[in-house]
Amino acid sequence: FPQISLSNLSVLVSTHKPLVLIFSLCPAKVNWPQAVSIDACIPGLSEAQTLNRGSICSRSHLRISLHRVKLPEGFDSLKKGGHSVSMWQQESLPWQVWAVAGLLVLLLGLYIFWMKRNDEAENSSEEDEEDQVLGNDLRWLLERIQWPVQDLQGGCEWAIHLMDNYTVYFGHVLSNSFYPVLQRAIGVGSAFEGWSPREQDVVYRVLIPMTPPRGHSFHLELDSAEHRHVRNFRVRVQLECTCSKEQKAEKMLCFLHHPEEELRENQDLSLLDTLCTDSYLDVHKTARWFYQLVRAVWPALPQSHSWHLTLLPSRRSCQIKVTNGEASFRIEMLFGVRRGYSDVFVSSQTREALTLSTTWPEAYNVAEVKFFKYIARQAPPDSLHLRCLQLFSRVQLGFGFSTYMVKTIVMHLLNTIPVSQWRRRYFLRRLGDINVNLRSCLEEKCLNHFIIGNRNLPQEISLPLDILSAEPPNLFHHLAQDPASHSQAMSEYQDLQHRLGGLW
Repeated sequence: FPQISLSNLSVLVSTHKPLVLIFSLCPAKVNWPQAVSIDACIPGLSEAQTLNRGSICSRSHLRISLHRVKLPEGFDSLKKGGHSVSMWQQESLPWQVWAVAGLLVLLLGLYIFWMKRNDEAENSSEEDEEDQVLGNDLRWLLERIQWPVQDLQGGCEWAIHLMDNYTVYFGHVLSNSFYPVLQRAIGVGSAFEGWSPREQDVVYRVLIPMTPPRGHSFHLELDSAEHRHVRNFRVRVQLECTCSKEQKAEKMLCFLHHPEEELRENQDLSLLDTLCTDSYLDVHKTARWFYQLVRAVWPALPQSHSWHLTLLPSRRSCQIKVTNGEASFRIEMLFGVRRGYSDVFVSSQTREALTLSTTWPEAYNVAEVKFFKYIARQAPPDSLHLRCLQLFSRVQLGFGFSTYMVKTIVMHLLNTIPVSQWRRRYFLRRLGDINVNLRSCLEEKCLNHFIIGNRNLPQEISLPLDILSAEPPNLFHHLAQDPASHSQAMSEYQDLQHRLGGLW
């Protein structure tokens, strides 16, 4: 075999010439043992002969006694190309072949290993360059996203703490009354989902569930007279008999079986006489009553010693602003009635300008908050799904697309794309998905509601059976009904693309 130094070996590997290395290590000429005839090797049977090995054995002699030589059967018939095959050639041929073959396999394995390492190095270099470019683009883009100045998590905790204090005093004040019983507030809306469409003046929205007082019951009636794409309900208030011994012990007169004069003189008015219109709970009356209650309870709260309360006008909710000179919190209190034991309510909040005072639209904000919290638990720490939602909700301001429509598209994508693919390196790709889905929905004039009829929600979200089996409403139904509105929406989408083009 030719002699190759370690320095030459390293040069061949470093210069990307592994094939040259393989053929350099292979012998240029294999000196196979020369054929020797049997007659020349064994002149007689009584005397051991010496075999001359020549260049194969480097002048070493091998004595073979005839009685030690065991010729294989058919030895005389072993001929190849008209030549006799020697015993040494037969035995030595296999190990030389296997030695060379093993060397070739070893070197081929080294070559494959080197090629794999070389490809990995090139791919790693390309990925590093791609990540560097992507990182620069992301840093520039994320700086353009105006994230709320206020700490959302801290603000949510402060708002819930204030509402918990309110709930305690509400219970004391209303314990012997016939007004609705107020339950613990539930955080809803964008702030409790982890994002906000506003940089300043973040609104912390809470929903306060109401249950009927003693001697009353609530019955939800779906308003099927109007074929709308929003499910509206009315809350019918019904008086219940309280003549049982347990309720008599509470010194309560039955509204059904006591004379009206006796009731007027000895007992407070029923809910039908205070907050209802034609036996249905009135949103406007309930909001006015709630404002009075909030103002009356405020001085008893510990926050009143260092914070200032301001009541903001609203007909279907109670909005307040609490400040202390350094910080400010704006809180909107909605009230609603839960549908059974589900996460769906009928709420005082409405998305339509003209809504009757006895109309309570079905609300899914509690279920939506649960969905975002579920995603937050599953998502990696560097997930930017909320940043995507924040960017689009900010960019589309001034166009005809509501924030809720953008949020619906993002929720659909979050429910189909694995959370691992919302990480930082996929940020631009996910923004493109949102943009493409918005255009597709506009072209098809269809955007399905996320909660209604969705059977692929997390199990922790509880929905009524009629919600699960219902056809999802089309949030773009107005585009299908009005060609002019559809043309305007497509034009606004093109304007939105110009604005997005300035970001990346």
